[in-house]
Amino acid sequence: MECPLCRCQKFYLKDPDDEFETYEFTWRDGEAMFECDEAPPPWNEHTVAYCDRCAWHGNMAEIK
Repeated sequence: MECPLCRCQKFYLKDPDDEFETYEFTWRDGEAMFECDEAPPPWNEHTVAYCDRCAWHGNMAEIK
């Protein structure tokens, strides 16, 4: 599971209530593994994810 543009495997989600709060994750065995101790905001395949390396962003379904 990687970025469609740069092949990076690290991504992040933005908190819908706080645009400056982000939740980083990587894909392992088909699952998003978040790197924070807090629970991430609810997400699904239509949630927008951002690549940690390049300017790509899109639905979670696009990186599966």
